[in-house]
Amino acid sequence: MADLPPVPLTIEGSSLLHQMFRLRWSDWRRLSAPDRDEMVAEASGLLRQMEQGGREGSAVYSLLGHKGDLMLVHFRSDFQKLEQAQRCLRKLRLFDYLEATSSYLSMVELGLYESTQKTYSSLAGQGVEPFSPEWNQGIEDTLQRQREAMAPRLWPGIPGNPYLCFYPMDRRRGEGKNWYLESMTERSRMMTEHGMIGRRYAGEVRQIISGSIGFDNWEWGVDLFADDPLVFKKLIYEMRFDEVSAVYALFGEFFVGVRTPAADLGSFLRLE
Repeated sequence: MADLPPVPLTIEGSSLLHQMFRLRWSDWRRLSAPDRDEMVAEASGLLRQMEQGGREGSAVYSLLGHKGDLMLVHFRSDFQKLEQAQRCLRKLRLFDYLEATSSYLSMVELGLYESTQKTYSSLAGQGVEPFSPEWNQGIEDTLQRQREAMAPRLWPGIPGNPYLCFYPMDRRRGEGKNWYLESMTERSRMMTEHGMIGRRYAGEVRQIISGSIGFDNWEWGVDLFADDPLVFKKLIYEMRFDEVSAVYALFGEFFVGVRTPAADLGSFLRLE
């Protein structure tokens, strides 16, 4: 494997956009009640349509803490549809009272370490030159089989759980520890051990990993959905003792929100 490409194969699915906003409460309160009601009705109507999009849907979360008031999460089939969703939101009168505090752009990603090793080894064993037309076709055949087998995970709808924890992360690539200089075999071993922890929480939390290299400031985004927010703490704490996280992981800001259906947006904006 030492002479083979070091890059693991990945397959991609849904395009994701997270938008974090702060409401300018002082300006909002100065509006007349009829004006506020009109804006709430307009925004609720659009967001209700977006909620019903299934795999092309959106969801609203009330953020806890100082990082914002609302987080909108959009799952779409491509970036063009994300841009359309963003443009529709800008047309809302309510948008004039929302101040963007952060955002994150990514794409659902599944890493294929095991399949990568098998495919690379098989092609090399047949004497196929890396990156030749025959090599590229063998890679594409593997990717297509995996896309078909993993379609439900690549194109998920937004889970309906009441709590969401979102955070971005990197792998270290400094002088002391550099994930990208480890061998494919070592990275595969560590990722397998890392994945075993997540599997133990499969019944309590839904995890969606999205890749953002070339799209945003971090390398991956992690969405955790659960009925009980305590599971976020337990899962992430346990993973801190895992080699991948303890040695190679860097984490960005954490955003925790409570699902706010479009039908309840009025109660949120009226502080009811």
